[in-house]
Amino acid sequence: MSKGLTSRSEDYSQWYNELVTKADLAEHSSVRGCMVIKPYGYSIWEKIQAVLDQKFKDTGHSNAYFPLFIPKSFFTKEASHVEGFATECAVVTHYRLKNDGNGNIIVDEDAKLEEELIVRPTSETIIWNTYKGWIQSYRDLPILVNQWANVVRWEMRTRLFLRTTEFLWQEGHTAHATSEEAQAETAQMLDVYADFAENWMAMPVVKGKKTANERFAGALDTLCIEALMQDGKALQAGTSHFLGQNFAKAFDVKFANKEGKLEYVWATSWGVSTRLMGALIMAHSDDQGLVLPPKLAPIQVVIVPIYKSDEEFAKISEQVEIITKALKVKGISFKYDNRDTQRPGFKFAEYELKGVPVRLAFGGRDLENNTIEMARRDTRTKETVSRDGIADVIEKLLEDIQQNIYKKSFDFRTEKTTKVNSYDEFKKVLEEKGGFISAHWDGTPETESKIKEETKATIRCIPLNNVQEEGICMVTGKPSSQRVLFALAY
Repeated sequence: MSKGLTSRSEDYSQWYNELVTKADLAEHSSVRGCMVIKPYGYSIWEKIQAVLDQKFKDTGHSNAYFPLFIPKSFFTKEASHVEGFATECAVVTHYRLKNDGNGNIIVDEDAKLEEELIVRPTSETIIWNTYKGWIQSYRDLPILVNQWANVVRWEMRTRLFLRTTEFLWQEGHTAHATSEEAQAETAQMLDVYADFAENWMAMPVVKGKKTANERFAGALDTLCIEALMQDGKALQAGTSHFLGQNFAKAFDVKFANKEGKLEYVWATSWGVSTRLMGALIMAHSDDQGLVLPPKLAPIQVVIVPIYKSDEEFAKISEQVEIITKALKVKGISFKYDNRDTQRPGFKFAEYELKGVPVRLAFGGRDLENNTIEMARRDTRTKETVSRDGIADVIEKLLEDIQQNIYKKSFDFRTEKTTKVNSYDEFKKVLEEKGGFISAHWDGTPETESKIKEETKATIRCIPLNNVQEEGICMVTGKPSSQRVLFALAY
């Protein structure tokens, strides 16, 4: 199988685009800016979804579903929110088409909506309008709801998984009686995202707080997890927002406290999207194709028979059945590729491209010697091992692969994180090395905007575990009490 991938060092963007399509993850659709997620890609998303969904339920949340369409008037109720999303909104103005009599289908001007509808870019407004009917007393709180949905944000420059006009995500929306409870929820959900990124995606992340410039529209505070991709650019992998009482005030959502006094409800929202698919690809994959962490791989083990006769194939298949039964008991997903339409070499290349963590090749000599050839995708090494206890060996190997992928990514991030003390040094590192740059900043939006305008680098976050360190801003020379993380980003 000819993969023909452009190498990462030659053109990282081209490598990514080719890998997404050639590994059968997704493709561009006939609708500009929208993608078709293919079965193999969607099976990875389903695994991401299943793990996160259970984590949400384990922390007390329930799933619900809210309308795709949002009345335009709802958006105008929260000023910063509408300002943040206005340029990305798709708007429904009519509800019917008609034939003009000349064979042309046109908009029926008699079917103009009384109030235009926004196609959901995010759901805070429709949800808080709904919560008004759900909340009267402190006894109705907290409300801990999550929604799995699609959203539309009109993007001019799109890239599969990373930035598309329509994408899939989950959005949590919670309501609380106190500010402290809402802030604790915001922090808890960030921890859930970080745990998932590191222990399932094998992708180290920095937990941090966004600056006022980078904060979610309508939030008092935005927490985030930031990851570093192999090209040295950062990717925001998840966000959790403390919304204060902004949306409760916009939609007049009050509750009677224990003393019978009316108070506005406190809110959070938090979400991740199919952008995680892009992160998974860019954090680990190589010039041969995908490298998937075993915990998220749709197929963890593929078995390829190598035979010269139907009789030999039958004997191999008999032994494979013994192996697959043992794998099934351990909950290890597998595929026995017994297609006779493709040669073993083609299959090896196909599963390497698709990132299957472990490949077993079973030939005639293995029948005689009670052996099997075992190859691991992450290191591209192979060895011949005994078939005795092979399921136990594979189980341990999958754990090793998961840990090794994480370690490789962690070591890369460490090597690509640089402390700088001057603006000249900052620009030099940004151009020549990339990655995360730790630097002092004077805390003003003006300086932050100047750096972004001149270098395209943004403050990815103020790390939550920051050590207080007296210094001076690399741009203005004004006092600074801590370093922040800058990077070029997706």
